[in-house]
Amino acid sequence: MPDGRGAVFLDRDGTIIRQVELLHKVEEMRLLPGAAEAIRLFNGAGLQVVVVTNQPVVARGISSEVEVAEMHEALNRKLQKRTAHIDAFHFCPHHPNATLASYRVACECRKPNPGMILQAAAEHDIDLSASAMSGDTTQDMLTGRRAGVKTILVRTGHGGHDPWQYDCPPDMSAVNLLDAAHLWLKYLDL
Repeated sequence: MPDGRGAVFLDRDGTIIRQVELLHKVEEMRLLPGAAEAIRLFNGAGLQVVVVTNQPVVARGISSEVEVAEMHEALNRKLQKRTAHIDAFHFCPHHPNATLASYRVACECRKPNPGMILQAAAEHDIDLSASAMSGDTTQDMLTGRRAGVKTILVRTGHGGHDPWQYDCPPDMSAVNLLDAAHLWLKYLDL
C-alpha cells in the first residue's frame, strides 16, 4: 500500500460551485450550499482535497490558463473565509474541437480520462485506494473509476443528467457535497 494519505477529488462546477456554462467571471462564482462545510470536514479528517476540472473556456479562447488559476485562487479565498481550503487544483485546458489550435488535442487529462487524478496522486503522494472522486456527472464517475478510486455522484449541478451519459453507476450517491462528505467519512470510519 502507498505511503500517501487519501484524497477527495472534486469536480468544480455543479459540485462545489453553482453550474454556470463556460464560467469565466469571478463575480459569477457562487459556492453551493454545504460545499464549504463539506470541504472543512475533509480538511479536518486529514484528507487532501484536490479539484479536477475540465476548462473548455481556455480551449475556446474565452479565458486564459492564468485567468482559470485566478478563478481557483478566488475560490480558495472564499473557502478560507469559511475555514476550509482546497489543497490543489488540476485543470484540463484541452478540447478535441478547440477553437484555439494549440489546445486542440486528445489528451489524457481531459475527463473522463484519469490523467488529472493520476498526476495529482503522483505529485501529492496520494493513496488512491483510500480516495474518492465526487462530481455531478457520469463523466466524473467514469473518471474516478478509470483512476481506481471510489465514486460519489452528487445531485447538484447536472445531478447525473449530464449530456455525456456514460454507463458508469457511482459507488455512492449523495444529495450534495456535504452529504457526500458524511458518506465518505463514514465509509472510511473517520
